[in-house]
Amino acid sequence: GHTIVPVLPALVQLRSSSPFFKEVAGVRTDGSVRIMSGRECVAKDSGELMLTDYGISGIPVFQVSRFASVLLNKNEKVIARLDFLPEMDFTECKEYIRDRIYSYPDKSIKDNFTGILNSKLLNALLKELKIDINMSTGNLSEKQIIDIANGFKNFSINITGTNSFDNAQVCCGGVSLDELNKDTLESKLHKGLFFAGEILDVDGICGGYNLQWAWSSAYVAASAMDGMKGK
Repeated sequence: GHTIVPVLPALVQLRSSSPFFKEVAGVRTDGSVRIMSGRECVAKDSGELMLTDYGISGIPVFQVSRFASVLLNKNEKVIARLDFLPEMDFTECKEYIRDRIYSYPDKSIKDNFTGILNSKLLNALLKELKIDINMSTGNLSEKQIIDIANGFKNFSINITGTNSFDNAQVCCGGVSLDELNKDTLESKLHKGLFFAGEILDVDGICGGYNLQWAWSSAYVAASAMDGMKGK
């Protein structure tokens, strides 16, 4: 008789149908990821991103994945925005690109932009932007410079799903907390019925929080049960 909040994969990889990922599979790069619902950013994190043939992985992706899972379960459109140069803002990124162009206008984009990003990632990004990697950087238009900066700082992809429960470190969802005594984790519907751990609608980010919840909730429930002896 308890309400079950939809149980979904969390701390899990995110999938995209974009062919872009077939070209960057295996790339690891520092960056940040934001999960967008319409114009609202519902979650964000930064660190080492892992680009796979099916989408995105890595700790930052795991941290925000539960929000994507919930939105997808509601059949809402989910966009992930990737920032491959999180150490600078958009204006700084544009100026950085312009400085490279000014310093070496006759160099090809491929040679001039070496070291900014992983070469495999740079090639795929420029291909997405329909910019010839072999053209001289001095021939880039202002619009192309802005497009490149957007690609570096605000690369948007459609998220079509998550990997399965087999790949998820935890689940979100479970028995609704509204139907429990939060001091004892006893059911409000059935006296003497207690819950603990992942069966409840509680999940945390990476870092041991889900293990801590398992231990702490078990202690609370067991202590409350012990206190009921003889009653």
